[in-house]
Amino acid sequence: MDFDLDEETRLFRDSVRKWTDQECPKHWCRALERREHQFPTELWAKITAAGFSGLGIGEEYGGLGGDILTQVIFMREFARNAAGLGWIWGITAFSGTRALSLHGSEEQKRRFLPEIAAGRLRTAISFTEPGGGTDVLGAMKTRAEKVDGGWIINGEKTWSTTADTADCLLLMARTDRNVAKRSDGVSIFFVPRLSKGLTTVPLDKLGMRALNSCSVNLDNVFVPDDLLLGQAGQAWKETTKTLNSERVMNAAMCLGMLDGVLEDALAYMQQRRAFGKLIGEFQALQHYVANMAMWQKQSELMLHHTAWLQVRGRPCAQEAAMTKTLVSEYACKAADLGISILGGMGYSAETDMQRYWRDARVLMIGPVSNEMARNMIAEGLGLPRSF
Repeated sequence: MDFDLDEETRLFRDSVRKWTDQECPKHWCRALERREHQFPTELWAKITAAGFSGLGIGEEYGGLGGDILTQVIFMREFARNAAGLGWIWGITAFSGTRALSLHGSEEQKRRFLPEIAAGRLRTAISFTEPGGGTDVLGAMKTRAEKVDGGWIINGEKTWSTTADTADCLLLMARTDRNVAKRSDGVSIFFVPRLSKGLTTVPLDKLGMRALNSCSVNLDNVFVPDDLLLGQAGQAWKETTKTLNSERVMNAAMCLGMLDGVLEDALAYMQQRRAFGKLIGEFQALQHYVANMAMWQKQSELMLHHTAWLQVRGRPCAQEAAMTKTLVSEYACKAADLGISILGGMGYSAETDMQRYWRDARVLMIGPVSNEMARNMIAEGLGLPRSF
């Protein structure tokens, strides 16, 4: 049993870590995040210039290649400084790169993947509906009616992050109401954001403030047939094949934040003095960082194992749900302890602990809540379906 990364992967990890520290230092990312409702174009430009927008895209489409493990390593190293700003890369990596690679036609791949790889096209996910949350299918009211040459879409989406700045939305709508199961008859469209009748409104929120999460309204939006992704009516079956990747990427971001929390906590404990000694000598605080280190190692092992399974095409739905749940909770707990270690400075906007906590907290809720993930895990163990 070999737990080591191969030499090429280690070199890639080290190069990403060096790039992140040089080009995206924590203080700079902290300043970007404080610019509420203002998309960090400078950060996207750096990602594009370094070629990272092409990660996970085959070389035949202008990308760098790489698999889910490569993407996990990038996200972890990037999120150590960027925290929730990591979604500036992660959303397109999942909603654009992954969805098109798995379900797009050859024409769609050749049309869009080179644009994504070059950093000229960003995507957003528009699945969730008002009042629905994780119950995407039960709340689905957005409809797409077939017309000559395409579809007319009407409805509303919510919590669509970067929908106001993306070039295209990966949008789910019901295309057939006469179905035996509610998971049938839904389709996914690649909807240009500037389509007539499509409007977005940013939502105020606790964290990830520079990456707007939006409500999306669709009023008779026309989408041509060539922007239907996959087979009409089969979107849910196709989407479930990609959800493991999203959960793994979520966990990678959380582990990156946990790395950043531990790094900052140790640095502070080795220079802050109180009661005549370094606070790193205090037993209680040593226990805090020991817990963080244990959570970090557990998270790394689970994350790499799940990515390893996926690379090999082996079933990993249980592992992906477990990893997403465990790592998001560890990241949030670590950031909370980090605030306690820094005391007042941990609560201050002058440090990153409060930013890690705010950004990690939402990842316990989405893209699937940890409560729902636990339901899925229990069902996978043979217990009755609870939802």
